[in-house]
Amino acid sequence: MSTLHIEHAISDFGTWQAAFARLAPARERAGVISHRVSRPAGEPGYVIIDLDFASMAEAEMFLAFLHDTVWSSAASAPALAGRPLTRLQEIEMAAASPAGRG
Repeated sequence: MSTLHIEHAISDFGTWQAAFARLAPARERAGVISHRVSRPAGEPGYVIIDLDFASMAEAEMFLAFLHDTVWSSAASAPALAGRPLTRLQEIEMAAASPAGRG
């Protein structure tokens, strides 16, 4: 499994969240298996997104789509503040915690 890790500043979480929701069909077509969105404690103007893919090729293609189509247009990324930090990652190990344990 491969993960596209994205971090960036935002101007407004509600606006960003609506734009992220509009991209759900594109994420599905691109092969996103699952996603996580988080914000660092005490930093409401920052988001961290992890998009999981079956292959690195799918993750790379979606990153290119984000650069070329989404982040290049203020209309497509209305709450983006600054340049996103991205990293493509290969997942070596993953484990689920037993219910109720950390």
